[in-house]
Amino acid sequence: MPAPPDTAVGRRAVPRISHRRVVVQYDSRYSILNYHFTTINGLKLGVEFKNRFRTGAAIYFLSRGVPTRQERPENASPTAMGDLRFRYLAGYGEYVLLETPRWELSGNLQLGLGSAYVRYAAPEGSVYRTRKQFMGVVEPSVSGQMRVFRWAGLGAGVGWRQPVLVAAPIQRELNGPVFYLRGKLFLGDLLKVIRGRQRLFTQDGLRREDAGTKE
Repeated sequence: MPAPPDTAVGRRAVPRISHRRVVVQYDSRYSILNYHFTTINGLKLGVEFKNRFRTGAAIYFLSRGVPTRQERPENASPTAMGDLRFRYLAGYGEYVLLETPRWELSGNLQLGLGSAYVRYAAPEGSVYRTRKQFMGVVEPSVSGQMRVFRWAGLGAGVGWRQPVLVAAPIQRELNGPVFYLRGKLFLGDLLKVIRGRQRLFTQDGLRREDAGTKE
C-alpha cells in the first residue's frame, strides 16, 4: 500500500518555542514620596517561562534621601536636616496579559523586605542616623514593553508602593504612586543571534507576520 502523501510539503516550519529563558533587567523607578519626586534604582534577575510568566529577585535603593517630617531626635544636631532612606530585596512575579512579537502588556506584583532609617546631617559635618527599622513592601503594577531588537527591549509602567510592617509615620512618608522605565536584556535570544551568526540588530521575529514563530 503506497505511503500517504506528505502534507507537510510547502508548509513553513514553525521553530520550537523556548520554554525558559534568563532575563536581566535594570529597573529605574520614579515615585512621589513625602511630596518629593524621587528616583529608586533597582536591578532584577529572573527567569521567563513559556513567554508568559516571569519570576525572580531584585534589589532596590534610593538614589538620594527623601526629606522627612519626622521629629528630630535629641542626639541629632539642632541644625541638622533629616532625610529618609531605605533599601530592600524583593521577589516578583509578572504575567503577560497581551502579547505580539514586538509589544506586550503585563501585570506585576512585588513583595519586598528591607529596612528604613533617617539620616541627619548638620552643616558643620556631623551625621546622626536613627536605628534601622524593619520594613515590608507590597507593590502591584501594570507595564508595557516594546522589543527594539530580539535581544533588547524598553518598557514603562505604573503602580503603587505600600510599606507594611513598619511604623505608621514611615508608611505615610514612603507610600505613593510609582512610575518606571526599564531596559531589558534577553540573554537567551542574544546567544541565539550570536550563535546563528545573524545581524546583531536584526528585526527578524518581531514583525506581525512572525507571530507564532518566535523562538
